[in-house]
Amino acid sequence: MSHTPGYAIVVHGGAGSPRAYDDGCARAARRAADELAISADALEAAIAAVASMEDDGRFNAGSGAVLCLDGATVELDASIMDTRGRLGAVACVQGVKNPVLLARAVAETPHWLLAGEGASRFAAAIGHPVHTTISEHQRAAHARVVRELAGSVPAMPGIAPEAKAFLRFWNYQTPLDLPAHAACDTVGAVVRGPDGHFAVALSTGGSAPSLLGRVGDTPIIGSGFYAGPAGAVAATGIGEQIVRHLLARTVYGWIEDGMPLAHALERGVGLFDAKVPVGLIAVSRAEAGSFSNQDMPHARIVTP
Repeated sequence: MSHTPGYAIVVHGGAGSPRAYDDGCARAARRAADELAISADALEAAIAAVASMEDDGRFNAGSGAVLCLDGATVELDASIMDTRGRLGAVACVQGVKNPVLLARAVAETPHWLLAGEGASRFAAAIGHPVHTTISEHQRAAHARVVRELAGSVPAMPGIAPEAKAFLRFWNYQTPLDLPAHAACDTVGAVVRGPDGHFAVALSTGGSAPSLLGRVGDTPIIGSGFYAGPAGAVAATGIGEQIVRHLLARTVYGWIEDGMPLAHALERGVGLFDAKVPVGLIAVSRAEAGSFSNQDMPHARIVTP
């Protein structure tokens, strides 16, 4: 890969999250820049940014992840990828701190994705830190969902027979009621390192409401994330819609073909109905940017 002077970092706090969280994204971007100053490794920088947002407590990731509708369960997804061949992800893992670091550890195994109990056992086997504390922010967010219960409101915009499907396949012991509010925000970071390598890292607490065991786009390569010789792309929004377009890989392909990055991001978001929250961030050899059809906290650091 040819050398690219300087570096680029873009982070986001999730499509649909308030811009008041921009400060958390800015802090995460600075963490990534600090990591680049130490290691010059794009992947470690992207992971540092995402870990910062997992620890923030306000984002739907890590210690701030949304509670499932039982009010007790938290299921976490995370992923990492770079152009040095490192790829790892976890899905539906419970009780761990910084799932993005667990995804990084998976990349050192013969596998690329571990899910559920297997991911939790892997975390225990390697001594990964445990996190089971439910914060007041998480409880308040769950209380908001409960207050907004409105059985006929679709849980996920753009997916047709939501209510009937949820009613038929509901896998909680608690009754089914669908709220007007649905969390779908992911946190993510894309980085172009000073050596021209690219990396992406994502983390999410999933969506609320959803069936237990639900997996969205965050840990699915080509859907929520992709990194290749031409750049790195991260998506956020309704995963059930994002995966149908293989959004991250589709946008990457346009960038690889020479489309200006800003146009590629806007075109990618334009694939979706305006009612479906979707956002994208990306870096290429010469550009860095973000675009969303909703409020999306974000930050960017680009050096010459």
